[in-house]
Amino acid sequence: MIRTPRFALSALALTIALLNQSAFAQSDMPADQQALAELEALANSETASQALPSLPDLFSRALRHDADLSRQRYELDATREEVPMARSQLLPQVSASGGYLWQDSTNIQTSPDEFGLDQPAQRPGEIDETYYQVQLRQPLFSLERWRKMDVASAQVSSAELQLAVVEQELALQVSEAYIKAYLASQRLGLLESQQDSLELQVRQASRAFDLGVGNRVDLLEAQSRYDQAVSDAVEAENELDNALSELERLTGVTPSFQSSAPGELTTVTLNGDIGNPDEWISRTGQNLKVLLAQQEQQVAQANTSVRRSGYYPEINLNLSYSDRVSDDELRESEDYRAGVELSVPIYRGGYTNASVRQAEKRIEASLAAVDNERNLAIQEVRKRIRALNGGERRLQALNQSIESSQLFLDAAERGEQLGLRDLVDVLDARASLYDQRIKYVDTVGNYALDMISLHIAVGSLESDDLNRIMSLLASLSTSSQVAR
Repeated sequence: MIRTPRFALSALALTIALLNQSAFAQSDMPADQQALAELEALANSETASQALPSLPDLFSRALRHDADLSRQRYELDATREEVPMARSQLLPQVSASGGYLWQDSTNIQTSPDEFGLDQPAQRPGEIDETYYQVQLRQPLFSLERWRKMDVASAQVSSAELQLAVVEQELALQVSEAYIKAYLASQRLGLLESQQDSLELQVRQASRAFDLGVGNRVDLLEAQSRYDQAVSDAVEAENELDNALSELERLTGVTPSFQSSAPGELTTVTLNGDIGNPDEWISRTGQNLKVLLAQQEQQVAQANTSVRRSGYYPEINLNLSYSDRVSDDELRESEDYRAGVELSVPIYRGGYTNASVRQAEKRIEASLAAVDNERNLAIQEVRKRIRALNGGERRLQALNQSIESSQLFLDAAERGEQLGLRDLVDVLDARASLYDQRIKYVDTVGNYALDMISLHIAVGSLESDDLNRIMSLLASLSTSSQVAR
């Protein structure tokens, strides 16, 4: 288990600790009683840890709600019907037909007198006739029909993998929207905390200017920083709303993410040692897109076998029974027939040869597709491992940077007390501290996304992985009481 410094949910208390030093340091300036009261109220508040919405539960809802996934399920159900359709071509084909005929004929047999013959009519001129026939056709040998069964089975397996790919992409979409919503809520909490501290700073600067112990430049600078914090908070709020809207589209529900900011650093619990990249690369054969490309290659090979079977003969057994009832006795009949039919393809204008060559080229294309998907998976694994290792180092560097920024802020505030620095230096130091903390939160979120993408690249994303991502984010939000 790798552990690196993390945030706890106490940004507001950290802000208070910083403001307590600056607000009361100016002993030559009467303090605004309302500002001090608000400051004391903030100092006495405790930030409660907010439970995160369940990521596995949201994914489970998405599996039931997502329209594209429902479409893919129906596509799979439709593809499964290819198997009984192909099997049906190997089973007996039974057909029945029947009809009714009325006929009025004038010829030498029905009207001999009209042809100058003095003899009776041998057949009636007007007849009513009914007939029906039942026919059975059973393929005895048809290589093409047998091989179509293999094509149907391969198509079903391909459709099942396609559904798995869609489910995996849905898991990634839900996870990305979830993490984006969480990060936006954390940024919003940080920015709101910064906004509160700057608002108090503006009041102090305004009070100092009104009493003649401050200057207008400090007041304008504090007001400018406050307005910028308000603008950044609005942007973070929009990002949160967009992420929640995406979650609602995918899952049908709108989860709640509290805009509570992480405060002082404790420890963020990462997901453990990533391990040897070669071990991850060896698992890319289980990447769902690689497996899908391999299955599509099987479909292409099965189709080629079907087309090659066009060179082989077919043998069919034909059985039939027919009965015809007519006013014309010469047309009445009752027939039983049984026969074996051999059909040998001799020449079709070159169609079979061209069809086989086309199928063979598609096999080569499918082989290239498998290699391409495997290369993409290997590249994705290497990319995500680099990102995870870089993210870990970045978190460590940001931790040091935050500590340095905190020391710089303390020094700036102390310098302001001694008259060696002005309010602008304090505001710059505080802005730098908040910027570093926001970068820390974003880096944790990117680490979580990279971890999910790594598991997807090797086809091993499961509910336990989603739970570990939740634990990682929860460790960033763990509440801690700041010593005062």
